[in-house]
Amino acid sequence: MLKFLTRRTLVLSVALWFFAFNSAPAVAGLVGSKPPSEVSSTSREEDLSKIQRVLESKEVQEKLKAYGLTKEEVENKLSQLNDEQIHLLAKASDKVLAGGDVLGFTIGVLIVAILVVVLLRLLNKEIIIR
Repeated sequence: MLKFLTRRTLVLSVALWFFAFNSAPAVAGLVGSKPPSEVSSTSREEDLSKIQRVLESKEVQEKLKAYGLTKEEVENKLSQLNDEQIHLLAKASDKVLAGGDVLGFTIGVLIVAILVVVLLRLLNKEIIIR
């Protein structure tokens, strides 16, 4: 009798597992109607404007100056970046512009530091910490 109940419990639990975890809700959404060439050009321009806003902030300018980078070098390197790299920097700069509480400020400072390190690496500059 016990063997029959354990098999029945096992079959029911496996059936319940398949029913519960294999049925996922469908997700739908609208698709944009712009051609890909138009979408990428506007997003690159928007990303560049976000990056420029971050580079105009006082803290970022001080950090770049501390690492020996001029504004012309940074702008020259930004013009050489591809769309993927520009988008990555823009996503990071969104977090810098958000600001907020102490945690947000700390995250913002870390993002700025990452931006500075990426720019230094792209300009083939060395970072020496003593």
